[in-house]
Amino acid sequence: MSKKNKENKVEEPQINDRETATAETDAESQTDIQKEEQSVEEQLQDQLAAEKDKFMRLFAEFENYKRRTSKERMDLFKTASQDVMVAMLPILDDFERALTHIEDDKEAEELRKGVLLIYNKLMNTLEQKGLSKIDVKQGDTFNADDHEAVTQIPAPSDDLKGKIIDVVERGYKLGEKVIRFPKVVIGQ
Repeated sequence: MSKKNKENKVEEPQINDRETATAETDAESQTDIQKEEQSVEEQLQDQLAAEKDKFMRLFAEFENYKRRTSKERMDLFKTASQDVMVAMLPILDDFERALTHIEDDKEAEELRKGVLLIYNKLMNTLEQKGLSKIDVKQGDTFNADDHEAVTQIPAPSDDLKGKIIDVVERGYKLGEKVIRFPKVVIGQ
């Protein structure tokens, strides 16, 4: 091969590269022209749609915020008296103990009636404020999520194994929230 032929061969690929680069540039400029050809009205329509979407998302987020804070406020009002209720529970326990001991004494019938009247009035007032007893009976199945085991004793019969034998302290709920779990003795 001569020098001229080598130079021609070298120059030919360079020309091809230039042609493809020019073709790519032409394609880019055509897409730019198409974007520019998109009318001002269409551009405004796109911007309006984007702003509407942004507004709707913001509005939905605000509605969720209002709903969440409203629910939190309601929960706070329901349990705002929780400290007072927890402080009143030992008094209720004392009333119940007094009633069980007075029932044994036949001479203190009038005293029993007075204590029972005060106890019922206190319970009704607390129930109106959302306090409720958690019913637990002897023979119920023990559940660690719902009961607090104080101790275990040998079961008097086989059917009471793993079940509640005695309730030491009653449990109470304030609304749907447990403020004191029932303290129970379970059979082994």
